[in-house]
Amino acid sequence: MSFELSADHEVFRKVVRDFAEAEVAPHAAQWDRDHHFPVDLIPKMAELGLFGLVVGEQYGGSAGDGVTGSGPDFTALCLAIEELGRVDQSVGITLSAGVGLGINPILAFGTDAQKERWLPDLVAGRALAGFGLTEPEAGSDAGATRTRAELVDGQWVINGSKAFITNSGSAITSCVTVTARTGVIPGPSGDRPEISAVIVPSGTPGFEVQPAYDKLGWHASDTHGLVFEDCRVPEANLLGARGAGFKQFLAILDDGRIAISALAVGLAQACLEESVRYAKQRTTFGKPIGARQAIAFAISDLAVAVEAARGLTYKAAAMKDAGRPAAQVKQAAAIAKLYSTEAAVSATRVATQVFGGYGFIEEYPVARFYRDAKILEVGEGTSEVQRMVIARGLGLPVE
Repeated sequence: MSFELSADHEVFRKVVRDFAEAEVAPHAAQWDRDHHFPVDLIPKMAELGLFGLVVGEQYGGSAGDGVTGSGPDFTALCLAIEELGRVDQSVGITLSAGVGLGINPILAFGTDAQKERWLPDLVAGRALAGFGLTEPEAGSDAGATRTRAELVDGQWVINGSKAFITNSGSAITSCVTVTARTGVIPGPSGDRPEISAVIVPSGTPGFEVQPAYDKLGWHASDTHGLVFEDCRVPEANLLGARGAGFKQFLAILDDGRIAISALAVGLAQACLEESVRYAKQRTTFGKPIGARQAIAFAISDLAVAVEAARGLTYKAAAMKDAGRPAAQVKQAAAIAKLYSTEAAVSATRVATQVFGGYGFIEEYPVARFYRDAKILEVGEGTSEVQRMVIARGLGLPVE
């Protein structure tokens, strides 16, 4: 068993780190202050191939000739998300959602015509796509979806709303895939909703993108609520089989949890590096604070957590790349996501404590890290949901 990344992956990591240091780090604080979504950065990320790591060559991706040369490279995607997230969580989530929630549903479940229409622009960074699952009253309980899509004269007529949708309202957003009730499925225990997924192009009449949220963190990420009022799209915009939407988005979330885990690793790594740097230069009573056991031990524990989180994350990514059974990947993804995101939140507390009063000042990046961290325990399934998934994977009859 190898615990080392391949030489190609290490080279790729350095390329993305250099890009992040040159193109993202100098601007991250200002983007955060201005709540500015850096749309001009997307094509630059695409030039590195970051949006095409899991996409085939026929759609402009590098799967088959990329980092490993052997097919979709989820590990490379996680490396890219980690390195971008190390300097700016907003940019990291833009890539994570752009691929995991924008590209992946179409790639995994789309028809050839749908792939040919949407994927080339998404891979090339000319466009972004969103995934409309969460609703004001349907988050963890996604089966409580209230948005409806009725098939009328060859068109889906969509009514409802979505909440907290990433990459859904930018200047280059081309479409959003939304889940909706399309009927009912009878069963011995009673009827249950038939949930399907439908692609809605941006600008479609009846599709309203609400103003951007005023968020605690991720200020440079594009996040909106969506409203659909008699929004009509062609019947051919159904993504996958009718009634398969619930199963489809569960599969998408499994991959997304590994990606969020990588984003959390990037944040924890940044906290570790900032804490070590500051503990060496800040002096009290004539000595660097890093010479004090209280500080040194706290940073040491942080280093252990970073290594553990990284190991869990890349184990899950490697299982995904190796084509391991879906149930095994689901369990590994939930474990990685739970541990890494909670470790990242703890890491920001450690870092702000090491910095003392300066950690409470926006001039220092650890303040931004602190604000950005909490959502990691919520998005792509809360920590409570991850524990439920893990328990079920262990065979426990948890409800």
